[in-house]
Amino acid sequence: MPWKIALQKIMTTKFKILFFILLIAVLLGGFYYKDNIWGIYNNVGKNLQNFEKTDLGNIINEFKKEVFTPSPLNIGGEANNVVLVKEKIIAHTNIQRYDNGLLIPLIENEKLNLAAKTKAQDMFKNQYFEHISPLGIGPAELVKSFGYDYIVTGENLILGNFTGEQEVVQHWMDSPGHRANILNDRFTEIGVAVVKGNYKGQTVWISVQEFGLPLSSCPEPSASLKSQIDVNKNQLDLLFLKIENKRNEINNTNSRSQKYNDLVDEYNKLVAEYNALNTQTKGIILEYNNQVNNFNQCVAGNN
Repeated sequence: MPWKIALQKIMTTKFKILFFILLIAVLLGGFYYKDNIWGIYNNVGKNLQNFEKTDLGNIINEFKKEVFTPSPLNIGGEANNVVLVKEKIIAHTNIQRYDNGLLIPLIENEKLNLAAKTKAQDMFKNQYFEHISPLGIGPAELVKSFGYDYIVTGENLILGNFTGEQEVVQHWMDSPGHRANILNDRFTEIGVAVVKGNYKGQTVWISVQEFGLPLSSCPEPSASLKSQIDVNKNQLDLLFLKIENKRNEINNTNSRSQKYNDLVDEYNKLVAEYNALNTQTKGIILEYNNQVNNFNQCVAGNN
């Protein structure tokens, strides 16, 4: 019948139109999908950042340690029966600090006492009267050999015969360099020895003062923070290599394939992991730098 033929033609035409529309939609969708994938890839590339090698700051391991060594005082004087003791020399030293600026008293330190006694005995034994021994050992090496790690140290030496401990200290106070050691407001600890013996054929007393500001006075930067920074930096380096390898793999993969999409996802995850660790590490570095700066300021006497 004519109407059936007409209906078949209409249906055929509609089918062709529908098929054509679907074909266009598929093609456009494919292009959109491709463009979307490239958009993701390009966006990831823009977000990828090289890890900045942030300066960690310098820990002062080999900082300039100050050592004050005024020329030794040889007073002379006639031998007598006076007995001198180190406790009174320390007491008169602290009296001078109080009378000249209300400085805090120096605390007696056993390691510095041992260093001072060793120095006095060595000078009698080897018949010299200098800060540096015949073996080349100076005050810095001496106190360190007794386990005293210092920021600042100083040594006063005096030889002669005296009427008492107050006279010993007064002779030092009358000498600008020795006075400066006694009144140094950075020193917090002291060790003293006073020994009687024979020097160059004469019976005399030798007294030694060892002053110090221990390294423990300054809070050192956290070793655990430094270790964490090193661990994180190694992880960041490894992540960076993985990201670069993944980028190369993406570049060599068909952008229309499922593998390409999977690689982009993996790439995104690596970048996110890298950026998160990078941000965390920068925060740790900032905290560590603050600690280093505080330590440096303390060592320099600026705290």
